[in-house]
Amino acid sequence: MTKGRKSVVVATRPTPGEPRPYHFPPFERAVLGNGLTVLTVHLPGRPLVNAQLVMRNGAADEPAIEAGATVLSSRALTEGTERYDAIELIEATERLGASLHADAGWDAYTVGVEVPASRLKPALELLVEVVAHPTFPESEVERIRDERLNDILQARADARRRADEAFAATIYRDDSPYHRPAGGTRATVVPLDRTGLERAWTRGLDPARMTLVVAGDLEGIEPTRLADEMMVGWKRSAGAVEPGPIAAKPVAGGRRLRLVDKPGAPQTEIRVGHVGVPRRIPDFHAVSVLGAILGGLFNSRLNMKLREEKGYTYGAHASFDLRRAAGPFSARAAVNTEVTAAALSDLLAELERIGAERVSDAELRAARDFLIGVFPLRFETPGPIVQALSGLVVHDLPDDELATYRERIDAVSADEVLAAARAHIHLERSAAVLVGDASVVASSLEVVGLGPVEVIRDDDELSEA
Repeated sequence: MTKGRKSVVVATRPTPGEPRPYHFPPFERAVLGNGLTVLTVHLPGRPLVNAQLVMRNGAADEPAIEAGATVLSSRALTEGTERYDAIELIEATERLGASLHADAGWDAYTVGVEVPASRLKPALELLVEVVAHPTFPESEVERIRDERLNDILQARADARRRADEAFAATIYRDDSPYHRPAGGTRATVVPLDRTGLERAWTRGLDPARMTLVVAGDLEGIEPTRLADEMMVGWKRSAGAVEPGPIAAKPVAGGRRLRLVDKPGAPQTEIRVGHVGVPRRIPDFHAVSVLGAILGGLFNSRLNMKLREEKGYTYGAHASFDLRRAAGPFSARAAVNTEVTAAALSDLLAELERIGAERVSDAELRAARDFLIGVFPLRFETPGPIVQALSGLVVHDLPDDELATYRERIDAVSADEVLAAARAHIHLERSAAVLVGDASVVASSLEVVGLGPVEVIRDDDELSEA
């Protein structure tokens, strides 16, 4: 650098360009004779094919007394079949250069395989073997159950996870499955055995409620014909249960403040929110933009206030957890212990402000541009495309939902964001759940305005209302 001359790194700050055109890949739909639906997506040049069988049988559909059975059964599903034990199944999968997996969450149960296109047929045969003939070996069930019990203990020691679980237990009534973790509690997991896991699995065995989604380079391959050969003989299991409505009612009452005591904690985990909305709502796109502005982007209101302006945290976020029934809305951050009350007050102020005034044109543009811009990046490989189509199945959304996403996001106005905030964010009935050192922060929280502080000690039952 020449002496006396100022160094200019960037003379003019670059601005975002116009989003490039993108079209979500078209897909074909077919229905087999037994009612099983097949969705196929041809992706030229993507030789790794992803196939996933989707069932609308999630943790939200299981009896409360067997909470955790659905998630645990998905972990045990690939541990043995009538033809293969666990090791043989792994070896058969590896010979195909494939990966086989099963998973379950609140809304659905999925079994999938990823494999080179030339070996799709034998890979689907393995998937069919796992789906139709699992054995749930008792020794593997016991191991998986013990792993979950250890995980429950670890969650008690992890401030972030403990805050999430205590928050759910605070905002949902006891009769809601969302009141508890999807993996179950100690009281429900301890009694689970092979029979319980098998019962959870068969609850979704109805071809009329199953969908096979296949994506990849399908040149010369007929996934629907293969599925018809392998799966058309499937019939509804005697243990299959039609999903009913999911209880997702909030705890009655107004504002509430609970503090889970974690002596000596250098930070406080904060959760503020209430029961939110399900995925199927008419203003979904406005809610998406709202979430990005409030707490989804780096330059969101919460992050700019709590991190950039005040320096309370490494990051503050907010989101709607959209499920088949009303999932939680939460704003969250981990802050230094000494600023807990101040951070909570600022967070509450931002939740109030988002419903009090229209967002700025700059905020609206940044949120829409981000959501529009990252959308194509999510679908560069077959796996995420299959996951997105599985979401259409689980939430019973129209076929053009993904194809019209970007234009509908781009059309969201500031007035629609304000209307969504007023319709779906309710500060007057929000609960705040914190995990931190009660001896340091409890007294300062009294002035926040959420009512008296309810302190929960280590030996207390978090699920008590």
